[in-house]
Amino acid sequence: MTKNLTDPKIVTFGCRLNTYESEVMRQHAREAGLSDTIIFNTCAVTTEAERQARQSIRKARRTNPDAKIIVTGCAAQINPDLYADMAEVDHVMGNEEKLKRESFDLTPEARVAVNDIMEAKETAAHLVHGFEEHTRAFVQIQQGCNHRCTFCIIPFGRGNNRSVPIGAITEQVRTLVNNGVKEVVLTGVDITDYGLDLPGKPTLGQMTRRLLAQVPELKRLRLSSLDPVEIDDDTYRLFGEEPRIMPHLHISLQAGDDMVLKRMKRRHLRQDVVDMVVKARELRPDVVFGADIIAGFPTETDDMFENTYRLVEELGLTYLHVFPYSERPGTPAAKMPQVPGNLRKERAARLRDAGQSAENLFMQSRIGTTSQVLIEKNGFGRTEHYAPVQVEALEGDLSGQVVPAYIADIRDGKLLAYPLGTDAANVAREKLSSQ
Repeated sequence: MTKNLTDPKIVTFGCRLNTYESEVMRQHAREAGLSDTIIFNTCAVTTEAERQARQSIRKARRTNPDAKIIVTGCAAQINPDLYADMAEVDHVMGNEEKLKRESFDLTPEARVAVNDIMEAKETAAHLVHGFEEHTRAFVQIQQGCNHRCTFCIIPFGRGNNRSVPIGAITEQVRTLVNNGVKEVVLTGVDITDYGLDLPGKPTLGQMTRRLLAQVPELKRLRLSSLDPVEIDDDTYRLFGEEPRIMPHLHISLQAGDDMVLKRMKRRHLRQDVVDMVVKARELRPDVVFGADIIAGFPTETDDMFENTYRLVEELGLTYLHVFPYSERPGTPAAKMPQVPGNLRKERAARLRDAGQSAENLFMQSRIGTTSQVLIEKNGFGRTEHYAPVQVEALEGDLSGQVVPAYIADIRDGKLLAYPLGTDAANVAREKLSSQ
């Protein structure tokens, strides 16, 4: 079946930074007058992410034979020839090119436009007015990474660390808030390195404090993935003082065994993660943590894996993003002795089960409490702690609004809640108190 396209369609894979950049591209494509166009913003973190992108590209061509197909993102930046050789693809853009308005004035001569990302020295500000497919807004504060973890290909897709000036970040957030956005997520590749390349070297915490002071109307702010040993004192202080920063931190953990962490060339060791969690809980006792973990990294023994598993349990990490190790050609880890694929999957499954158990316990603890829920769609939303919640008995479409709600139960893996002050909330409260 052929589908008729008019407005450019963006298909986004991977990280929150890609989500932000997809909105930039949407604006550029519209300004260029592109129609019947599908833009694939790819990810290169795992081989599976790349496989899914190629599969989606082929499917899009079958269902939209007359559409222009543009492929960009990290996978296209790292291996442009692979996508240029696909018969389904019309144009390939690099990660720097996709953010330039002129790149979308498509010409046959510029079918492949991918420059050396390592030559990029700054990150230009791009004013996004809203996010069409998301209630919360993602705002880029930096780009690239100066570090070379042995498993990671992303620096070759993103380049080195480049920070967005504080004034541009403030302008972006103020624009979003003026357009009705209630929650913003500060995102990048390595946000704890924010400011190292800027005059005066402002820290992540200093920038965030200034942002919140200059945009007092912003209701909620989240920080994306944090390197546990690189969090600056300003960020810790602000986290303890500022209630608008949500009590949910995501840790770039990767492993809980010191030898594995050293072979990964991570900047932290196991104790650094423990210290970070303890310090954050001292500042905000109700904080919950998420973490990225790689299962089955090369040379990981059973004992090494158990160290990671125990750390998850000991720290009570609530939201886990677990990935079986995926070889990335050209990385040092790909040349190390590999853990069998079936064992990687088994370890990943155990970690996911542990994460699900922790999340279930946390959600049980929320029953009988109240939360401020950011409604996303059809009554579904997220609490301050990022717990999924279904709010019943809402009057009208409150998507994008923050609703005070009473947590009454758990249903289908989500908290069940009712707006405070409603008859439904009062009945639920009375029912719980009588049990």
